[in-house]
Amino acid sequence: MAAPMSWRRLVSSPAIAGVFTRISDRLFRARDRRGGSSVLLLAPLLAETDLPPRHVSRPTGSAGAQGTDGLCSHFRWMAEHVPAFRVPGAHVHILTSPDQFYQTMKARIRTAQRRVVMASLYLGTGQLEQELVDCMEEALQRSQESSRSPDLKVSVLLDYTRGSRGQVNSRTMLLPLLQRFTSQMRVSLYHTPDLRGLLRLLVPQRFNETIGVQHIKVYLFDDSIIISGANLSDSYFTNRQDRYVLLENCREVADFFSELVEAVGDVSLQLQPDDSVSMLEGMVHPYKGNRQDFSASARERIMEVVNTAHVRQRLLSRSEDSEDEGLSNGEEDTWVFPLVQMKPLGIQVDEQVTQRLLTDAGPDSTVFLTSGYFNLTRAYMSLILGAGASYRILTASPEVNGFFGAKGVAGAIPAAYIHIARQFYNQVCRLGQQERVHLHEYHRPQWTFHAKGLWYYLQGQDRPCLTLIGSPNFGYRSVHRDLEAQIAIVTENEELQSQLQEEQETLYQRSTQVSSSTFERPDRHVKLWVKLVTPLIKNFF
Repeated sequence: MAAPMSWRRLVSSPAIAGVFTRISDRLFRARDRRGGSSVLLLAPLLAETDLPPRHVSRPTGSAGAQGTDGLCSHFRWMAEHVPAFRVPGAHVHILTSPDQFYQTMKARIRTAQRRVVMASLYLGTGQLEQELVDCMEEALQRSQESSRSPDLKVSVLLDYTRGSRGQVNSRTMLLPLLQRFTSQMRVSLYHTPDLRGLLRLLVPQRFNETIGVQHIKVYLFDDSIIISGANLSDSYFTNRQDRYVLLENCREVADFFSELVEAVGDVSLQLQPDDSVSMLEGMVHPYKGNRQDFSASARERIMEVVNTAHVRQRLLSRSEDSEDEGLSNGEEDTWVFPLVQMKPLGIQVDEQVTQRLLTDAGPDSTVFLTSGYFNLTRAYMSLILGAGASYRILTASPEVNGFFGAKGVAGAIPAAYIHIARQFYNQVCRLGQQERVHLHEYHRPQWTFHAKGLWYYLQGQDRPCLTLIGSPNFGYRSVHRDLEAQIAIVTENEELQSQLQEEQETLYQRSTQVSSSTFERPDRHVKLWVKLVTPLIKNFF
């Protein structure tokens, strides 16, 4: 008599997985966003099953030609932590300039039919920002005129402290839209639970954002989405270099980030047409309510999105493997893994994945890592110094640092980063790793530098097969204080790999390599008081 089949073995079989996929898909679409998702009921059945390898064609010469396992096997571990979205590499486009980023957003907003979702630290108050708001108004007006029940919804998520600064601010920029299109417009202002009580009363408005902010940068238009580190401000549209990736017609990825922004919005303060703010009914207040209760409820709401998508994508993966057997999957040659970091709420997925990536980087791999603010956490720094891979780290030279020339304490921030870089460089030299770890500084007259992320080159490959792109800076704030999100893109698409290589090379071509003589220059002198306050700056800037 045959041995009984376990539930886990049964659910992982292709036929049954296909049934579960169709059932869960209907439940997923019909779920009440307040009541949680029925898909999560299937999670225990999947907890111990292995993700099967995908059938993928690997073009000769791509990074996917890594032997029998290939990229799918090399980075499959990510799918154990986060949702894995499979998309055509031809739908992924690297944007290269602030103007291209700005013009793309305006064009996409104007043509949006169903949804515009914008998540940023803040919205600026200049003419370029007003033109962006005008595009939203134009789209909303067109939607009203073309239907008795307008389909277009606009949702904006900003940080409360940064978005409320000054008499003219992000809120006042958006109020006219909220007043005119109340049923179609939502503006959510996230407030960190760590800024409360006496601290909230004492910290000046200019510095209250140092306690923690909403730092996610996601710009979504129907089924297309831009993931970036750029804010909605004029310098980011003109002469502040960042990174931007457009995923075109990638509905599952767009749905995920739309729901993620919605979840963060649900635990945020809601802007009202009279410029007041209030919480949704039943939600814990971020600074008036209990700190632990707020974090627990926010974590539950946000992780519902992540966990639901995770389970659903695993089910879809099994179903597609069984249905697509024998078919060419060469078009869907790219994987997108969303990585979320919200340590104040107890969410640290991005940190875990980034640490694993840095740990696994082998001796013949090369990692190009960039951050506008060179302030690596101790954990990241230890992994880089203890790893086998070659590292090329790019950061802002003092004159392209966003704080260069600022008044007061903020003006000392570029000097503090010089001190941090020198400490790191000295440690590299003490360990004798100058040939493996190189530090570069970005230079560009009349520009500032805000790019962040990494490019991962596997052994023997001349193009990157993986990139991290989004809002995190790899620093203390990104890991411990702010809400962050980025994506890991793993691709076997040669054209996309070439785009990533060109992006990386273009940024590094504007840099110079740091040496011991760099820190001996007169303009690199750091005053004693700046050195003394550098530990404070590392934690808050």
